Amino acid sequence: MKIGILRIGQIDTYVIARIQETLNTVFPKAKSTLIAESVPVPEEAFSEGRNQYRSDIILDAIDSYAKKENVFDRVLGIADVDLFISRLNFVFGEAKCPGKAALISLWRLRPEFYAHPSNLEVFAQRSAKEAVHELGHTLGLKHCGNPFCVMHFSNSIFDTDRKQTLFCNKCHLKAQAIPNRLR
Repeated sequence: MKIGILRIGQIDTYVIARIQETLNTVFPKAKSTLIAESVPVPEEAFSEGRNQYRSDIILDAIDSYAKKENVFDRVLGIADVDLFISRLNFVFGEAKCPGKAALISLWRLRPEFYAHPSNLEVFAQRSAKEAVHELGHTLGLKHCGNPFCVMHFSNSIFDTDRKQTLFCNKCHLKAQAIPNRLR
C-alpha cells in the first residue's frame, strides 16, 4: 500500500518526517512518500464569515489529485489553516470514509494555539495521531468509544493528547478485516 503525503501550502518538514515515521510504524506494510509538489489552499475554501477554511472543499481537491495522479492508494493532505465543517466549530481533519483521501490541519495542534509554550515534540505527536486517525477513516473505520484508541473522536485537544497513535484491539481487528487495507 502506498501513501502519498501532499502538502497544502507550506508545512514544516520535521512534522512531516514524524508523521511518516508514525505511519510506517502503525502501518508496517505501507510505504509513505512525501509528494514533491505542493498545492495551494483553494481560495474558494475560505469562509470570510468564520475566518476559517471549509475542510470538504480542500478534501475534494485532495481526492481529485489522488484520482488524477493514481500513483498512491491513499493521499494524506496536510494543511496549516483552521478547518471547519458546517455542523462543528472546527475539525482537526476529515477523510473520505472509505476512500483515498484524508486531510489534517496543523492549525490547532500547536501548543501555542492554546497559549502554551512552543513544544515541537507535542506538536509532532498530535499531528501524527491525527494523520493515523484520518487514514483510519479512509479504511472505513468509524469513531471508537475507547478514549485511548487513535480512532476516538477528538472534540478538543485534550482528547487528542489522551489517545495513543495506535488502534485499540477492536479497531485493529476491523482494519485487518478490510480488503485493500494499509498493512
